[in-house]
Amino acid sequence: MRIGDLAQATGVSCDTLRFYEKRGLVRAVRESNGYRCYASESVQLVMYIRTAQKLGFSLAEIGENLPSVWNAENSDIAVADLLSQKVKTIDERIAELKRLRKELLLRVAQICPLAQS
Repeated sequence: MRIGDLAQATGVSCDTLRFYEKRGLVRAVRESNGYRCYASESVQLVMYIRTAQKLGFSLAEIGENLPSVWNAENSDIAVADLLSQKVKTIDERIAELKRLRKELLLRVAQICPLAQS
């Protein structure tokens, strides 16, 4: 399928697809006329990328994890593992932010907020 067909099937722009291709997330074969030709599986792949982005995964994380998910014996389990890891990362970040918030509130109450405590 050509880039316009893939864009229409997935609801993303042609520019986004070109960007994904530059990042190595999707692959296209060039036809003799220079047009990009994508495999039919690319629809599922692009939808996976979009969903992962909406769930807070960066494109770097998606690219890093994509081979293990795509080649997993049970992709549902592989995705569930990734989501569990993401939840753990978010929980750790929330704890860091709570500590930072507490520190900032303590400093606001000081005469010189940037002095070492």
